[in-house]
Amino acid sequence: MKVLWVLNLMPPALGEQLGKECSVKEGWISGLLGKLVEEEAAKEITLGICYPVTAKEEEKREEIRLSNENIICYGFCEDSIRSELYEEKVLMERFQEIFTDFEPELLHVFGTEYGHTLAAVKAFGRPKRTLIGLQGIISACAKEYLADLPGQVYRKNSFRDWLKQDGMLKQQEKFAIRGEREKAALIYTGNVTGRTDFDRKAVEKLNEHVCYFFMNETLRPEFYSGSWSRKSCIPHRIFFSQADYPLKGFHYLLQSMPVVKRSFPDVTIAVAGNSLVKEETLKDRIKLSAYGKYLKQLIREAGMEERVTFLGKLSAEEMKEEYLKCQTFVCASSLENSPNSLGEAMCLGVPVVASGTGGIPSMLEDGKEGLLFPKGNVKALGRTLVRLWKDPSLEDELSRQGAVRAKRTHDGEKNFSRLLEIYQEICKEGDLGKGREGS
Repeated sequence: MKVLWVLNLMPPALGEQLGKECSVKEGWISGLLGKLVEEEAAKEITLGICYPVTAKEEEKREEIRLSNENIICYGFCEDSIRSELYEEKVLMERFQEIFTDFEPELLHVFGTEYGHTLAAVKAFGRPKRTLIGLQGIISACAKEYLADLPGQVYRKNSFRDWLKQDGMLKQQEKFAIRGEREKAALIYTGNVTGRTDFDRKAVEKLNEHVCYFFMNETLRPEFYSGSWSRKSCIPHRIFFSQADYPLKGFHYLLQSMPVVKRSFPDVTIAVAGNSLVKEETLKDRIKLSAYGKYLKQLIREAGMEERVTFLGKLSAEEMKEEYLKCQTFVCASSLENSPNSLGEAMCLGVPVVASGTGGIPSMLEDGKEGLLFPKGNVKALGRTLVRLWKDPSLEDELSRQGAVRAKRTHDGEKNFSRLLEIYQEICKEGDLGKGREGS
């Protein structure tokens, strides 16, 4: 069986072989790749991988050896930073070259957020042998992008926003454009994998004829060992995995701080990723976005100037350390399908508080494996944190039950077996893609 993957980025394992720096995002793809090259059950699969390269890099065919398997790799040019710039003709021509060379029996595209998904499925032209792995639902995210921000905030542009033509309204517009391409791509495919009630309903609304296969994701290997302990964490420390844009809801967390501080004035917040509020140099001030300025205002109003720390880019091991340091992991997004950060925290046994939006209620049972609050209700978020920190027995129970649930959900062996089942189902002659639920 010849399977061609189309990815949003080059997996680190390939980058190491090619001597190229790679993003550590989408780490679950690395876990899946490792299984495909190491497991005896996957020996019948010949794997090809496509990933985006910059215009300065060569679009070429390369053969990489991982374990005892050869992986054929292809680059395609796409501007992933300015994703609204979609050159369909160029992308389709490149994918047709790749398909001619590799001759895939099955095309597996991971994610719908970039134009290359639409170009790949159109160029392949075989819906029954095309599989899209759902990540987020971009068309839905576009509607929730501004996350209840006041009009006077999201309409405002900083100098950086004006210079880059990249204010919050413009960012939402880009999400909407990507959402339209997502809808088109799902019309051109016959099969999808998903993992929540939310993504299933969303995709079947867009394409009622699509075959939906249930399949959970496998996390990065670092998060299957280690265990959170209330005794060894930093009291009243919150870990937040990303605050880059409004959809992630960092402003909700900051707005909840007055409620939290009345009971726990020593609360601190650690945020993964680069600082949006840094103003130490002239260059920092020039780079500050309108959303960053708003966050800075909220930090000041909450009296949290010395209590919010941006940690910069973190490796998987560094992320793990931060999960284990905190007393609670918070996911406050206005919309998510199944955030890997939430799965990582739960797998480590970190007590989690999350907004009950999108697919998150499919990931945990409220009050048993984590605590949910109504999306955007900042007072409810604050009260939920206070309730949790005042009840050590609840905290310990959420830690224990959350880890059990996450390790079952993200069981790498089961998820890998499920993927092989899906591939075999799609490629079965005369019975293409029934879309059974799986276990």
